[in-house]
Amino acid sequence: MNRTFTKLGVACSLLLTLAGTAKAQTADTTTEFKPHGQLWGYAFGDFAYKGGSDNIGTATTPAYRTGSNQYTGMPVSTNMFQFRRIYLGYNYEISQKFSAEFLLASEDDFNAGLDNQGAGDVVSNGKFAPYIKLANLRWKNIFKNSDLVIGQQSTPTFAKTGRNNQTSEEVWAYRSIERTITDIRRTPSYDMGVSLQGWFDKKGNFGYTALVGNGTSAKPETDNFKWFYGDVYAKFLNKKLIIDLYQDYERLNWGVFSTSAKAGVSSPAGPWYHDRNMTKLFVAYTTKKFTVGTEIFQNTLMNDVKITGKDGAQYYRTTMAMGESIFVRGTILANKAGNQTLGFFARYDNYDPTGNLSSIVSNANTKSYSAATSNYEPTTKEQFVTFGLDFTPIKNVHIMPNIWMNTYNSGVTAGDKNSAGTVYNSAMNTNISNVKGTDAVYRITFYYVYGK
Repeated sequence: MNRTFTKLGVACSLLLTLAGTAKAQTADTTTEFKPHGQLWGYAFGDFAYKGGSDNIGTATTPAYRTGSNQYTGMPVSTNMFQFRRIYLGYNYEISQKFSAEFLLASEDDFNAGLDNQGAGDVVSNGKFAPYIKLANLRWKNIFKNSDLVIGQQSTPTFAKTGRNNQTSEEVWAYRSIERTITDIRRTPSYDMGVSLQGWFDKKGNFGYTALVGNGTSAKPETDNFKWFYGDVYAKFLNKKLIIDLYQDYERLNWGVFSTSAKAGVSSPAGPWYHDRNMTKLFVAYTTKKFTVGTEIFQNTLMNDVKITGKDGAQYYRTTMAMGESIFVRGTILANKAGNQTLGFFARYDNYDPTGNLSSIVSNANTKSYSAATSNYEPTTKEQFVTFGLDFTPIKNVHIMPNIWMNTYNSGVTAGDKNSAGTVYNSAMNTNISNVKGTDAVYRITFYYVYGK
């Protein structure tokens, strides 16, 4: 009997020991989620000297072609120490299912024609003024492999999903040097709306983003039309080859009646139907030592060009803009840990907004024309080049000597005539000129990241 009790006691002790061990292992492997956040930011700026300037006027009365670049209209010999972007962000993990993103930004502090006078994020006395760039809530895995994002957020062509780098801005990796070619034309990089970000596989080799937004970036909505964005991507060769396809659409004016100086004229001088849609393809091959990529877009702007006819009426015509960007970046030197200490980058953009322009200027009734969307003024072709070195003394600190050049050329030959004898000159459009001008800027750019 004593032996039986002894055996039972040993068995019970063993079971209790095993149960305690199992409980301890469960406690070790299943930790309770605790809400937490991260304060982060970055900044970049330069010492910049403008060595050349596009000028289609005279030395005493300069005239600058309309452009979307940061140095457009600044005179030769402009020099400055200038921040171009300052970020302060806070990301907060509310739970395992929800997270929040908040970002203050101050940027675009440039004004055509004047040294260091802000036309961007500055208050009336010229000082930097931060604004709310991002403020959104992410509902993770609202259904399998898909997140729902509500609020002010990055748009699909720039979206940083937190899972995969597939957009042109992420792969180019030198926003501190220049925007991507579509960002230069002010395709919204962030917007207020709701998006769905999904992955078709667990590894994130294939995915999509769809967003409906206001189309006004950080500004309140100004009409009843929404901007629709869509993006799909695929990664191959162990994520080295990236293919990303983007599409957007927005109505800008729809059924709005425009005025006509001549009564009874049957033309688009009645209801104005005005929209835009862009298709963009991005392809890149990226490794740890080098990356090469290209971005190609076509943007069709229906009835974007306003024509004043010789008959006194107002007309609208459709134009098409195309652009291509090619870039390469890589590592020249790395430390023992394999981190880059000296790198290089180079990029070339070709921008041509003149699709359908020849039919506009050759029309016998055309007296003058202008673009409703200033970033897509149809007369001026542009070619952009930048290249430089990236010295990284420590992680998240970059010093980058670089050259920034943008060349302007008219898509209409000044002095030519159409069939009605109308001379192509500045009276038809202020950007018509036979002068080929270049904005050339020499910079030492600094860029640093903190909190990450």
